[in-house]
Amino acid sequence: MPTDPTGFAPRYLVVEGPIGVGKTSLAQRLADALGGLPLLERADDNPFLERFYRDRRSVALATQLQFLFQRSRQLAELGLGERGPAGPLVADFMAEKDALFAALNLEADELALYEQVRARFAPAVEPPDLVLYLQAPAETLIERIRRRSRPQEAAVSMTYLQQLVDAYTAFFHHYDRAPLLIVNAAEFNPVERDEDFALLLDQVREPRGGRRYFNPARG
Repeated sequence: MPTDPTGFAPRYLVVEGPIGVGKTSLAQRLADALGGLPLLERADDNPFLERFYRDRRSVALATQLQFLFQRSRQLAELGLGERGPAGPLVADFMAEKDALFAALNLEADELALYEQVRARFAPAVEPPDLVLYLQAPAETLIERIRRRSRPQEAAVSMTYLQQLVDAYTAFFHHYDRAPLLIVNAAEFNPVERDEDFALLLDQVREPRGGRRYFNPARG
């Protein structure tokens, strides 16, 4: 496995943010650059997702449970609780993601049931060495979603995206479980622009804790 030439790389790195912000493509590119292993959620494997975006209430609980079981299985198989992977692991989801989405999408009685299931099945996972939180407004997200034209996302609404943006903002406002790098990804595009990716990679390779903000000016 290749190594990071700087001699530093997080052993467990998470890229997070709302749908359409580019976290999966960035996680893959970071894994390649750091000589690591990508851990990517498999949204296409969730049979309820397309119906969820058309009618959230009808299959919200089924959608959340499917994602809970899928992500829990991925994390458990990699043995993150015991630091199993030998090289850097770069994920496009964090363990807390399921609870964030459940709180947004489920009614009170469904949420209570979900939390009982999650307490039983979710694996214990060590905190990441670094979390990259990609921020962008709902208007930017809907444009990117429409551009990539995935059938299961065709019915995603601006209303839902704004609620999701607000939920992520509130969650990371209080997040202190791991070092956090908050990236303004509205115009900054480390997936498609090599110069942007190089700037971001410098930030990832800098071993600092706490909360940081990265808002590079364009132009």
